[in-house]
Amino acid sequence: MAPTQTTRRTQEERTAATRRALLDATIDCLVEYGYHGTTTTRVVERAGVSRGAQVHHFPTKNDLVLAAVEHLARKRAAQFIEQDLERLKTAEDGLGEALDRVWAVYQGPLFEASMELWIAARTDPDLQEHVASLERMVTAGILEVGRALLGDRVDDPEVRGDIYLMLESVRGLRMLQFVHPTGPERTHERWLRTKTRLLMIAERHLET
Repeated sequence: MAPTQTTRRTQEERTAATRRALLDATIDCLVEYGYHGTTTTRVVERAGVSRGAQVHHFPTKNDLVLAAVEHLARKRAAQFIEQDLERLKTAEDGLGEALDRVWAVYQGPLFEASMELWIAARTDPDLQEHVASLERMVTAGILEVGRALLGDRVDDPEVRGDIYLMLESVRGLRMLQFVHPTGPERTHERWLRTKTRLLMIAERHLET
């Protein structure tokens, strides 16, 4: 009985490793080639797996791309909750650090890959539905951070509206970099100016 269990675990580990390789390779391709340049051929080559393995786990390109972005979003969210949330609750400048953390997340591959999906979803209703679902998941995670710092005030429509405003400001500033790229120092200066204004909005709710 024991050998069978060992074999089963090994098969499960191999399956998980294959899926991870495909998902990670898909994110890399989205960032490097864009949505339309991300082909299943490129993904399997980068992942080092067979075409048959890809089709077995993810029958279509959209299945693969959506699973990859969701995988990355969940991984980043779990990392944020495990490593940062408790620290932010007791930080001297919890709001400022939370904004910096959100900004840092938007510098990474999750946002760049998501951008590719947003653009593709404009003319693909099926993809649009799935992308909207992913965005709701990300937004729910942001609201949990807000709840940790602001408590039940997050349920107030005005407070929630300001959280959305902050999120949209971070997104907008990050998207501007695609059109007007700047060096790290200039980008940091832009962020500090934006952050100062966002903190003024957030601090109103701490005073009430």
